[in-house]
Amino acid sequence: MNVIEHTGSYVLLMRQVLTRPDRHSLFLRQLINEIHKVGFDSLGIVAIISVFMGMVVTIQTAYNIDSPLIPLSMVGFTARQSVILEFSPTIISLILAGKVGSSIASEIGTMRVTEQIDALEVMGINSANFLILPKVIAAMLFNPVLIIFSIGLSLLGGYFVALFTSLFTPGDYVTGLRFSFEGFTVFYALIKTVVFAFLITTVSAYQGYIIKGGALEVGRSSTTAVVRSSILIILFNLILTQLLLT
Repeated sequence: MNVIEHTGSYVLLMRQVLTRPDRHSLFLRQLINEIHKVGFDSLGIVAIISVFMGMVVTIQTAYNIDSPLIPLSMVGFTARQSVILEFSPTIISLILAGKVGSSIASEIGTMRVTEQIDALEVMGINSANFLILPKVIAAMLFNPVLIIFSIGLSLLGGYFVALFTSLFTPGDYVTGLRFSFEGFTVFYALIKTVVFAFLITTVSAYQGYIIKGGALEVGRSSTTAVVRSSILIILFNLILTQLLLT
């Protein structure tokens, strides 16, 4: 299938997915389960990456500020802007594309090759809505929470650098964090996160939903889902930055 065919198939699948659930009580149970799988199971890796990412960004910023005319408080300011505007929403979303996206593609792909999806359709159930919509809603609700969590831990990682090195003082760092803060930067990060969450879940689910074959194709669909989700995240990162910050 070429790009146009894939795009058309994806749009048609989204028409099936984005419909009203038939049974709201069952949908809510699935949504809670998906929030746990998509969100809470990712807290560990998000925490580890965020702390060390914040430390590295802060150290690199301090290393490059070598002019006595630039106050050391600019380390905290620059680290804050880098983390909020780019590192947490984009890098963490790329990590989630690998972790969550591959899981979704393999789960739905396995259901496709074992004919569980066919069984749902025989029973008159909208399989796309039943299987995919809870994952999409769960990611769009919880991924912003993960990003706020990531931002906080990244800035805390920068504070650890101030505590345990002599590059700058904790006071300088905190002053920089507070300097000229604009709430829109966090809003911008959350907008990107919601869009990225939609892309990760829908593209990965699509790759699993359309596969044909056996276990080998399930593995290939997982890899393809991660690659395509990552490319779309980078593309929409550029588009959203151009729309929201210019």
